[in-house]
Amino acid sequence: MRRLTVPVLSALLTVAVASAPAAAAPERASAAADRPVIFVPGRNAGPGVWDSMISRFTAAGRPADRLFTWDYDTSQSANETLAPHFQAYVDEVLRRTGASQVDIVAHSLGSLTTRWYVKFGTGATRVHHWVSLAGPNHGTQLAWLCALYDQGCRDMTPGSYVVTRLNEGTETPGPVRYTTVRSRCDEQIAPVSSTALAGAENIEAPCLKHNELLTDETVATEVRTALDSN
Repeated sequence: MRRLTVPVLSALLTVAVASAPAAAAPERASAAADRPVIFVPGRNAGPGVWDSMISRFTAAGRPADRLFTWDYDTSQSANETLAPHFQAYVDEVLRRTGASQVDIVAHSLGSLTTRWYVKFGTGATRVHHWVSLAGPNHGTQLAWLCALYDQGCRDMTPGSYVVTRLNEGTETPGPVRYTTVRSRCDEQIAPVSSTALAGAENIEAPCLKHNELLTDETVATEVRTALDSN
């Protein structure tokens, strides 16, 4: 059997590479590429918690001027105070970008305020995708530890007014596309099944702690895949 020498093999590889068609870059639907994404942090967290995921979004081709983070006082009422503030923020993002809809990616407590906006505000027509990472969508028992002095915690308790109203009737109303991501190793959402919603695409991530879902590459890929779908 004739063996290829290194120079010959190198030459053949060069020819093969030169003649091979260039791999096409992955394309995203133009509507998805143009749609602004608003990232909403959880309790006692600021916009910086999204830095890792936003970096992965921009590296994957998402325009930086279409990525926004909403900062808010997590001790305030999710429904009475924060949902109207968030609605105003969405309206401002739509005005600034000229888009007709936004996508929302919320972590933990941020899931409740943004869900309230979608279900009881104007979000049903202005939100295309809504994604919840480790959201206490049916409450979390750990919220009882701070419920006596923090309204945000009270809103997260099982059976709270906010949780009950959000889950009355359909849990995923309107034409919005819903996705939830949970992890069996989440130490903050008890039970972890609280995050899943009827009518949503419910994804179980690898064994990750509550805040690790914010920085995990696999989770970021799942979120991008959800937002890029029509």
